[in-house]
Amino acid sequence: MKKTALITGASSGFGAACARTLAEKGWQLVLTARRAERLAALQRELSAQTPVHTLALDVRDAEAVAASFASLPPEFAEVDLLVNNAGLALGLEPAHEASLEDWDTMVDTNVKGVMYCTRAILPGMVARNRGHVVNIGSVAGSWPYPGGNVYGATKAFVQQFSRNLRADLLGTAVRVTNIEPGMAETEFSKVRFKGDDEMAGRVYTGTEALQPADIADIVAWVASVPARVNVNSVEVMSVHQAWGPLAVDRS
Repeated sequence: MKKTALITGASSGFGAACARTLAEKGWQLVLTARRAERLAALQRELSAQTPVHTLALDVRDAEAVAASFASLPPEFAEVDLLVNNAGLALGLEPAHEASLEDWDTMVDTNVKGVMYCTRAILPGMVARNRGHVVNIGSVAGSWPYPGGNVYGATKAFVQQFSRNLRADLLGTAVRVTNIEPGMAETEFSKVRFKGDDEMAGRVYTGTEALQPADIADIVAWVASVPARVNVNSVEVMSVHQAWGPLAVDRS
C-alpha cells in the first residue's frame, strides 16, 4: 500500500519539486495550492506514476483547510507525511517603512497556514501512532538581514513550532522536521518583489543558488530514515552563500 504525502504550496517551487520527487519514490499525493490550473497540470504530469488528488486551497482559510482535509477521499485520508511548504516573503523595506498589509499576509500564510494545516492533520497521525510533519522554514528564522523583519520572524515561529511539536509528541511515533533553506532559485523573489522580474533576476545574477530539487531530495531523505530516527532540523545553503559579519554603524 502506498504511503500518502500531503504537500501545501504544491503549484511551483519546492512544493512542485517535492511532488515530483516523492512520486518517483512511490508516494501517492495530495497536492494543495491556490492556483488550480497549475495543480491540474501537475496532476496530469504525475498521475501516470502515482495516484494524485488535488485541492485548490488557501491555507490562510482555517475553515476551508479543516473541511477539505476532513473530506479527503478514503484512499487519501490517512496522511503519512505533511509537507507544510506554502509560504512567501513580501517586500524588503525596513520595518518603519514596510506595508502592514504585507506583514499581515506573511503572518497569515507562514504562521497561521502552518498552524491550520498541522492542527487538521496531526490528530489522525497521533491516533495511528505514525506520521511525519515536515515544515519548510528558512535560514532567515535564525539569521537576520536588513528588510527581513516580519518574514524572518515568521520563520523563527516555524522553527520554534517544530521544536515544540516534538515536545508535545514525545511518547508517540510521530516525527517532526524543520528544513531551513538559504537562497533558492524559485518564484520566491518574484513574489517578494510583486512581479518585478528584473529585481527578482538580480537576486540570482552571478551566483548559483539552491534548486527546488535540492530541497525535495532532503524532504524525501528525512521521510525515508528508519522510524526510530527523527531528523529535528536541516539548515542548508548553496556553497556560494554564507553568513556575513555583524553589522557596525561607523557614520
